[in-house]
Amino acid sequence: MKTIIETKNAPAPIGPYSQAVLIKNILYTSGQIAINPESNSLITHNISSETEQVMKNLKAVLAAADMDFSHVIKSTIFISNMDDFTNINQVYGSFFDEATAPARETVQVARLPKDVNVEISIIAVR
Repeated sequence: MKTIIETKNAPAPIGPYSQAVLIKNILYTSGQIAINPESNSLITHNISSETEQVMKNLKAVLAAADMDFSHVIKSTIFISNMDDFTNINQVYGSFFDEATAPARETVQVARLPKDVNVEISIIAVR
């Protein structure tokens, strides 16, 4: 049986999907973009602040499932420009212990929702 995870501390879905789904002890999040949940505005001043907001949104979804970044086993990063990889990686890495960081792939895509520059989804296990 699946449990839908939702929190007002992360952006509401912009389509027919849930912020996350918990099945037994595995959490699957939807991709998060840099929408500030308090103002509902996009944070796109620069790639670092955009990535920071994405990670804050993921942190809020994890917290709603009584988890944190130490529970993350896999992440997927979608970026619109591979030239932003270093800056994205720096911010992303600040949320994890490098010795126990999750598996990950980073993929450059042609376009992301709302024309953002980065979207990240994760899988976590309790």
